[in-house]
Amino acid sequence: MYGAIVGGQIGGAGAAGALAATGFDTVALVVACTTLIAAGLSLWKLAPKRRRNGS
Repeated sequence: MYGAIVGGQIGGAGAAGALAATGFDTVALVVACTTLIAAGLSLWKLAPKRRRNGS
């Protein structure tokens, strides 16, 4: 009755990998990617323009 569980136990990172992907995971991924792209574009606009020598 209180013996070992058949199939073993899932713990730690294995449990996170065994969880089913939900729609919220997809939304969170899209929000994170959009945030990183927006941050990159804002840094691009803040960077000083290169000066060209010569022509």
